Amino acid sequence: MPESMTEYLRQDMECEGLLECVHGLKKLDRDCYRVLVDAQDALTVDDVSEHVDRERSTTYRSVQRLMQAGLVQKEQVNYDDGGYCHVYRPVAVDEVADEMRRTLNDWYAKMGQLIQEFEEKYDEETVAVADG
Repeated sequence: MPESMTEYLRQDMECEGLLECVHGLKKLDRDCYRVLVDAQDALTVDDVSEHVDRERSTTYRSVQRLMQAGLVQKEQVNYDDGGYCHVYRPVAVDEVADEMRRTLNDWYAKMGQLIQEFEEKYDEETVAVADG
C-alpha cells in the first residue's frame, strides 16, 4: 500500500483498488467479494471458502470485514426441520458506489479544512518571522 497520497495518484489503479483504498480491505477480502458478486444466489461462508481455497475461519473473518465495510449483507435461512444457517450476498452496487462517494466527499472536505489550517498557521509564522 502506498505511503502517501502522491504515491496513490501515481499508481495505475483499477476499480477493485477502491475497496482497498476506501475500505482498507485486503486481497482476500476482494477475492471473497468477487465470489459473492459473481454468485447467482447468496452463499454460506463454507461456499465462499471453497471458492477462494482458504480455511473457513479465515474466510469468515474476511466476510465479516466486508459486512463492516457495508459491502455485504447477512441473511438467516431457517430449515423446515429446525436449525438455520447464515448466507451472504453483496449489497447493491449503486448503494456501495453512493457510500464511496459520500466517504470521498467527507474526506475531501476534511482535507480542505486541514489545508486551510495549514495555510493559516504557516502564514502567521512567516509573517512573525518577517516582522521580527
